[in-house]
Amino acid sequence: MEWDWTFAAEITPVLLEGLKLTLLITLLSAIVAAVLGLVFAVARRAQSPWVARPVTFLVEFIRGTPLLVQLYFIFYVLPGAGILLPPLVAGVIGMGLHYATYTAEVYRAGIENVARGQWEAARATNLTTRQTWAHVILPQAVPPMIPALANYLIALFKETPLLSAITVLEMMNQAKLVANSSYRYIEPMTLVGVFFLAMSLVSVVLLRWLEHRFGRLAK
Repeated sequence: MEWDWTFAAEITPVLLEGLKLTLLITLLSAIVAAVLGLVFAVARRAQSPWVARPVTFLVEFIRGTPLLVQLYFIFYVLPGAGILLPPLVAGVIGMGLHYATYTAEVYRAGIENVARGQWEAARATNLTTRQTWAHVILPQAVPPMIPALANYLIALFKETPLLSAITVLEMMNQAKLVANSSYRYIEPMTLVGVFFLAMSLVSVVLLRWLEHRFGRLAK
């Protein structure tokens, strides 16, 4: 099958619409992962075993099961329990929750990298737990984490084609619909690969800048 430039030009706007949705999903999932990851990291450090142990089990369970299985469970199984989520919402929750278990490890490493003297100084100045985290620990722990967190953002972006399994019309699903309706696969699948490659290259450049900007803080 030969490459058809006219057909490629015709389907490019459709694929770009899918790319917009892919980027939106990546952004929203990254926000969920960043927030939940911090919650998991802090909860696992709780002094109460009734908090730390269940959260640890949940994190390990999610990390130990495939993302695709989790997406199927959220979108196809939960409706049986009366929890019906739109495809986009289910996808964002699934991807955000899955990657939160990885960002939690990044947060954990960053928090443990803060010198013990900082905790003792916070207690000595009668700071509350919330003030200690907000004004002492996190401002020192987060900057060195940024390159690692950005790395997971790139990985999350590359995983978005899995959402086609739950009918989200992201870029890969748009390409499949075009291919199935036209019986031409070379143009849509090639263009999807090119778009993913282009965005990945941009992300790598950004990641290198972040490593240069913040990586030295981790030393």
